[in-house]
Amino acid sequence: MPDFTCRDCGASFSVPLDVVERYPGWTPRQCLMCRDASRSSSAGAGRSAKTSRRSRGPQTTAEALARHDGGPTTGVFTDGGASPNPGPGGWGAVYVVDDEIVAEAYGHEEHTTNNRMELTALLAALDLVPEGTAATVYSDSNLAVRTINEWAEGWERRGWKRKTGPVENLDLVKKVYTGFKRRPELRLQWIKAHAGSRWNEYADALANRWRTEP
Repeated sequence: MPDFTCRDCGASFSVPLDVVERYPGWTPRQCLMCRDASRSSSAGAGRSAKTSRRSRGPQTTAEALARHDGGPTTGVFTDGGASPNPGPGGWGAVYVVDDEIVAEAYGHEEHTTNNRMELTALLAALDLVPEGTAATVYSDSNLAVRTINEWAEGWERRGWKRKTGPVENLDLVKKVYTGFKRRPELRLQWIKAHAGSRWNEYADALANRWRTEP
């Protein structure tokens, strides 16, 4: 399925190929979550918050900790992105137990994409948790989560091929999928972006550290 970047939350999302082909020239601009939010009664407040977030630029890790206190308090939180997409980008991953940072990692590439940075962050997450330790790995990329949890197994059976064409970012997909398959004690789960989760916001700040703390 074609991949797009949400103009509101920056997350990657997919739209079935038959839907895209049904409307030539149409480029989806919002993921399903943000589209639904914009139609709800709280849409005005949501758009104001997003506009404010964009206007002040990416937050630092200290700001993320000061501004947010919601969401899970234990797990590995990952994020990644490019600005513009494709373009320079970064990734971040933080391992937290009972609201305390155990380990973290982050990095930057001069030319990359949102999806490659999301997958790179997941790959880093595998190294943060000691082998044999059960943990949930959270990513706000629905595409990355579904790729590893739902689709990669079938692609592997078919010799790493999709029915509709080649697997994008195959080098990273294979590494991340193999890593999670080797670590059954780790569970990969989607988490909504910019919904007040402290450690999702912290991972976002790590991914943007190349922009906020050059």
